[in-house]
Amino acid sequence: MSALKRTDKIAVPVIIILSVVIPLAVLVLMNLPTRYDIFGLEMGTYPFFHALINGSTAFLLIVGYILIRKGETKLHRNVMITAFCLSSIFLVSYVISKVSNDPMPYGGEGFLKPLYFFVLISHIILSAIIVPLVLFTMYRGLTKEYVKHRKIARWTFPIWLYVSVTGVLVYLFMLPYY
Repeated sequence: MSALKRTDKIAVPVIIILSVVIPLAVLVLMNLPTRYDIFGLEMGTYPFFHALINGSTAFLLIVGYILIRKGETKLHRNVMITAFCLSSIFLVSYVISKVSNDPMPYGGEGFLKPLYFFVLISHIILSAIIVPLVLFTMYRGLTKEYVKHRKIARWTFPIWLYVSVTGVLVYLFMLPYY
């Protein structure tokens, strides 16, 4: 038990720092006065890639949920680590896309406009909230603190799934404007 407490002394502050730094870094990068086209990709390339990653992550989250309900803990762990890796790739790619491209305004009208903004705003807010939830859930699972893992995973799963699915929806809303 003391070994876990020692790891908590390192892991918990690191998770808290990352949970603050990551959303702040994304916010700063979204508001850069100048863009730096790092890879020279077409405008729609990043959003398509992000939608693909988000959709894949959503699929893996559902598979992971099914696996844990069936008692397949090792497969669940591997699927969830893969979902985490995909989300990490998404985050790096998203930051690169924000450095590379100006934000694209939504051009829709009518009832789609408020629906789009509801989906977008809830997606953005929950994207910031999901960072510490995922990090703590992963940490508790990997350190075999299953009671704590299950307790936080009950919140993490639906929010992470919502963020992943709404990431795809935002792409679909924006598709005509890329």
